[in-house]
Amino acid sequence: MPTAVDRADSGKAARKRVSRSAHAGWLPPVDRPDPVALLERQGRDRLPELLPVRYGRMAASPFAFLRGGAAVMAADLAAQPHTGLTVQLCGDAHLLNFGVYASPERSLLFDLNNFDETFRGPFEWDVKRLAASVAVAARENGHSDPRAHRAVRETAAAYRTSMRRLARLGELAVWYERIDADSLLPLVRAAHGSRRPGPSLTRARRRTSLQALHKLTEVVDGQRRIIHDPPLLEPAGPGDAASLRKIFSDYRSTLSEERRLLLDRYRFVDAAREVVGVGSVGIRCFVVLLAGQGADDPLLLRIKEARKAILEEHLPSGPYVHPGHRVVAGQRLLQAAGDVFLGWMTGPQGRAFYWRQLRDVKGVAEVAGMSPNHLLGYGRLCGTALARAHARSGDRVAIASYLGTAETFDHAVADFALRYTDQTDADHAALGAAVAAGVVRATPGL
Repeated sequence: MPTAVDRADSGKAARKRVSRSAHAGWLPPVDRPDPVALLERQGRDRLPELLPVRYGRMAASPFAFLRGGAAVMAADLAAQPHTGLTVQLCGDAHLLNFGVYASPERSLLFDLNNFDETFRGPFEWDVKRLAASVAVAARENGHSDPRAHRAVRETAAAYRTSMRRLARLGELAVWYERIDADSLLPLVRAAHGSRRPGPSLTRARRRTSLQALHKLTEVVDGQRRIIHDPPLLEPAGPGDAASLRKIFSDYRSTLSEERRLLLDRYRFVDAAREVVGVGSVGIRCFVVLLAGQGADDPLLLRIKEARKAILEEHLPSGPYVHPGHRVVAGQRLLQAAGDVFLGWMTGPQGRAFYWRQLRDVKGVAEVAGMSPNHLLGYGRLCGTALARAHARSGDRVAIASYLGTAETFDHAVADFALRYTDQTDADHAALGAAVAAGVVRATPGL
């Protein structure tokens, strides 16, 4: 087993493969894939009637394009040299994929909250994805490029200093590390009634299954049913509903024994097809309504199709054959505390799915309208959370040694993020031109 000195030496050796200052570079290669063509290729196996919704959402702004264009950025990152210092990546670590949620012990935590693209790869790919989202958000909010550069520097610095702190801790201390939602209080208080820079903790506590029940369901002929709000929320047809009931037992088998017992105390009531997010639009996704002890004891589960991760075509194969297993295992590894109903199974036509709670005390940042100081603080928080997640699965001592004590990496990542913001602006414009020319059809406002 390598010693701490050996691990630190391997981190410093990685600087010979990719120097810290080299992360500043971004120049699109001559053979860079056309971003719109890449998105169209990605959409071939999605529900075709929902693709206009996806393009409409992505065309709304450069930040929306960045959110939906994870495959575009993955191809760009893969075209650059990397450190070889691997971790379990989130795979899509932009600002809105962090948030507040309740642990099984009912504590409010701040952490990553999206794992559809989780895969093992170079740690800096997640850092650069996060950094680009900070820079794109800053420019979209009207901040100057110097302010955007500073916000990204602070985000990268938070990652670096957190990783160096974690490198000094023991294995169990790192595993039990978590970010309590009280870390957000200074940001919330600083808002003073303006658009909040982080999730509202009070509002997050109200986002429970019971609150979702009243928002997403109605009583029809004395029976609770999921509402009809096409194309975003539509009752599952008889075929889909029957399939969901059939695969429910397969999902149940991936839970631990005590959680199976808990699940068995609920009965299946209704199911609906749902449209979620930006990049996920067109992927098969359902909401299942279960009832426990009485009408006010609901459990809402989301069943989402799991596909090959966008990073898989750029990296060596991972250990998981089943895409749903990949998502669930990645979430369990990266999050400080996981959803008790997280599981996976194979559905109709051999499609892979994973299950989780639809809502269990959740809050997401309102990035639009953040002031420069608020964005800087929120970026720091996300950088800290990302380092904690990476430290659980990667060699934190080697990564910390690679990053070092100087601010070289921070400045380089900030330079990259500003350059990649220019690229995102250009790609967003290309999508807009494709929509205007009728190459792709977009439905705005949904």
